[in-house]
Amino acid sequence: KPQLVASNDRFCRFLEEHCPVVTETYYPTIWCWEGRVQTLLRPFITSRPQVEYRNELIKTADGGQISLDWFDNNDSLYYPDASTRPTVLLLPGLTGTSKESYILHMIHQSETLGYRCVVFNNRGIAGEELLTPRTYCAANTEDLEAVVHHVHDLHPSAPFMAAGVSMGGMLLLNYLGKTGRDTPLMAAAIFSAGWNVFESVESLEKPLNWLLFNYYLTTCLQSSISRHRQMLEKLFDMDLVMKARTVREFDKQFTSVMFGYRTIDDYYEDASPCRKLKSVGIPVLCLNSVDDVFSPGHAIPVETAKQNANVALVLTSCGGHIGFLEGIWPRKCTYMDRVFKQFVQAMFEHGNKIFSM
Repeated sequence: KPQLVASNDRFCRFLEEHCPVVTETYYPTIWCWEGRVQTLLRPFITSRPQVEYRNELIKTADGGQISLDWFDNNDSLYYPDASTRPTVLLLPGLTGTSKESYILHMIHQSETLGYRCVVFNNRGIAGEELLTPRTYCAANTEDLEAVVHHVHDLHPSAPFMAAGVSMGGMLLLNYLGKTGRDTPLMAAAIFSAGWNVFESVESLEKPLNWLLFNYYLTTCLQSSISRHRQMLEKLFDMDLVMKARTVREFDKQFTSVMFGYRTIDDYYEDASPCRKLKSVGIPVLCLNSVDDVFSPGHAIPVETAKQNANVALVLTSCGGHIGFLEGIWPRKCTYMDRVFKQFVQAMFEHGNKIFSM
């Protein structure tokens, strides 16, 4: 059974009643139960539901642009009135976009419930041009704040929550820690977030993890910016950035410099959501596996979570990073998908029961 960590008895009872999946035994797929194997195989095993998006480009205060992919769900039987149709904002991982299989599955789950979804693609990675020499990072929440208020302004009468995966979850937690209760979001779900960036990069630099994950992730980061080389060369030595062989080296030469941090340690400290968790002011459910090499179990802030009545952690012993595969042939639905579906439905339909916490 997962470990459910929450200091608020009312929140616990709410989850047990309306999101019972968090108390059920999770049985990982027997032939790929180990965390690294789950992490590696999930993108190849899980299906990719068909989703038709409507793209919107919005301008930012600094002259940049953000690409949003909308799934309007205009055929919703449960919420035919678009003005009050519940809306879920989805935040993909580090180099992820609206095309990731885990995002497509979240949209599929939302579609069956009648909800609308909008995917926040980080700057420059979803095919749109960079209009300024700036991309994104886990610590800077300005773009996310702009998107949250843009979506809320479009549908001010619609219930509104968010879900973030991996770095998207880190960004969402950092935003919630900054805003407290001052957000249009009523709740949030976080999946496989890296809680302490120092511990995450140290884990990823172990020899086998570097071979399996770190080098590939670094090349993905480099690939995501190489298309914008002409714009970024105005501020960076791109030859040096392209020589990075670890995520830490990339962040040292590029990310931390872009966002004005004096050292990479300053950036990693600011990017670590464990430092902001005590300030979160709305109900948040966070799912992690303790065998996730991207977010080691010992770095999950269990004691800090116990000090905030708005926070609940669900910790599984297996599942890897955005894995959570279950069943003999785990193609259609993962444990993570089921947690997402039950939690968003619980919040949209019964959330008023815990808002008096």
